[in-house]
Amino acid sequence: MKQGRIIIITGSPGTGKSTTASIVSKESSLSKAVHMHTDDFYHYIQKGAIPPFLPESQEQNLIVIEAFLEAAKRFARGGYDVIIDGIVGPWFLHPWLNAVQENFEIHYIILRATKEETMKRAINRTKLDENANIELVEKMWEQFNDLGAYESNMIDTTNQSTEESVSAIKAIIEKKSSLLTA
Repeated sequence: MKQGRIIIITGSPGTGKSTTASIVSKESSLSKAVHMHTDDFYHYIQKGAIPPFLPESQEQNLIVIEAFLEAAKRFARGGYDVIIDGIVGPWFLHPWLNAVQENFEIHYIILRATKEETMKRAINRTKLDENANIELVEKMWEQFNDLGAYESNMIDTTNQSTEESVSAIKAIIEKKSSLLTA
């Protein structure tokens, strides 16, 4: 059985991660695919959960990332194309780079829109009050606006339709131009 790929589709809220990840998984070139929404793993914590955007959540966030990475690796070993949909910023790549050393093919694709477009799309989507949500979305946008070495992994979704974003993601996967390297 051929090992599947792990494809991380990340970016700040409102950039199209969930919509495009769902389509990319359904239209995968492999015969099996799974769409893993990372936020689901935070909901598994029933006691002692810390909101993931707070500074004191760093250890919890790393544990959650490692948990869904282990699940992703198992699916990939089973021949699945694994589409990861969530906030996986460059600051959380260390465990993924370790997986690359274990011979997993990991694509890292960052979706980004202008700040104005991101705010328009994301502002009323969470259960937080509007002011807290505005602050959170602005902070996340800022974090994904300074990508350093990963700037070439970015797709600007500001003026793209969903179909255009999906096509761009598929082309990047096919060319293997967003592969993480150890």
